[in-house]
Amino acid sequence: LNQGAVVGPGQYRQKTAAMGGVKILHMIRPAMCLLPEVEAPDKRIMFREKVLWTSICLFVFLVCSQIPVYGIVTSKSSDPFYWLRVIMASNRGTLMELGISPIVTSGMVMQLLTGAGIVDMDQNSKQDRNLFQGAQKLLGIVITIGEAGAYVGSGMYGDVADIGTGNAFLIVMQLFLAGMVVLCLDELCTKGYGIGSGVSLFIATNVCETIVWKAFAPTTITTAKGQEFEGAVIASLHGIISRPDKFGALRDAFYRGTGPNLVSLMATVLVFFVVIYFQGFRVDVQVKYNNVRGVTGSYPIKLFYTSNMPIILQSALVSNIYFFSQLLSRRFKGNFLVNMVGQWQELEYTGQSVAVGGVAYYIT
Repeated sequence: LNQGAVVGPGQYRQKTAAMGGVKILHMIRPAMCLLPEVEAPDKRIMFREKVLWTSICLFVFLVCSQIPVYGIVTSKSSDPFYWLRVIMASNRGTLMELGISPIVTSGMVMQLLTGAGIVDMDQNSKQDRNLFQGAQKLLGIVITIGEAGAYVGSGMYGDVADIGTGNAFLIVMQLFLAGMVVLCLDELCTKGYGIGSGVSLFIATNVCETIVWKAFAPTTITTAKGQEFEGAVIASLHGIISRPDKFGALRDAFYRGTGPNLVSLMATVLVFFVVIYFQGFRVDVQVKYNNVRGVTGSYPIKLFYTSNMPIILQSALVSNIYFFSQLLSRRFKGNFLVNMVGQWQELEYTGQSVAVGGVAYYIT
C-alpha cells in the first residue's frame, strides 16, 4: 500500500488477501477439477421434487447404515464413539462407521483457520467462496482417509495381522467411498435440491431411529439378573407380566441401570417438547436506517439462533479426543502423558469403555 493513499475497506481486504492468506486457498485450485461436485440448480426446485430428493438421500443413508463392512474380523471390541454415535450419525461396523464426523471436523478446522487469519477469504468474492468450499471438501476427504486408516490400524476391526493387508486396504477403501457418498449427499441437500442440510437430516434420522429402538427393541441383553429385553417398553411389560414381584418389576422398569428405562424415555420426550416450545421464542431488535432518517424496523433473532451446531461441534471435538485417547491408552497404557489425555475402563456387562480420568473424562 502506498503511504498516504486512501483505501476503502473492500480494497484493503482484497490487497491484504492477495499478500497473505488467500494464497493458501489458491494452492488447491489445481485439485478443484478432481473433487466431486453437485452443480447448483439452474431453476427453482419445487417442494414435491425437494421431498423426493430428500427421501432419496435418506434412503441411501439408511441403506449404507445397514451394510456391514466387508473384511472385518470382529467389531465387538471397545467402541470409543459409543456415546457419541447418535449425534455423529454413525453406525458401528457398517459403511456409515464414520458418519458425519469428517464433514463436521473439516468445517470446524476451516472456520478456526479463517478466524485465526491463516486462511483469508473475501465473502463478497464468489471465487473465494468456491475455493473455500473446495478446500473444506478436500480437507474432509483427507480426514476421511485418515480416520479410516486409524480405525484399521488401531485394531477396532481386529488385528491387522489377522485381517491381512488386502482386507485392511479394502476396509479403508469402503469407509473412504462411504465418506464420499456422505459428502455428496450433504452437498446435494445444501445446494437446494433437498430440504435443509444433509447433516441435520442424518442426525435427526439417527436420533429418531435410536429412540424407537431403545424403546421397542425386541432383542435381549445379558445383565446380572439374567436375560432382559433391550427395549424399555417391552422390558417393562415383560417384567410386570412375568415377575411375581410386581412392585420390584415396576421399579426396575423406571430405574434399571443395565439398559434403557422408562425414566430416560420420558425425559427424552420432555426435552423434545421443551425444545419445540422454546424454538418459537425470539427477540425483536430495533434497527435504524442511516440513509433514511426516522425510519425504523425490527430484526427478529431466535432464542435458538445457533440451532444444534454447538452440540455438533462439541461432539466432533469430543469424538476425536476420545478416539486418539483410547488409541494411545491401548498402545502406551501407564504412560503419564497418555493418562493426562485420558484413562479408560471397560464396563462389566456391555464391554464399552468409559473415561475415568484425564482430559477425556473432564470434557464429558
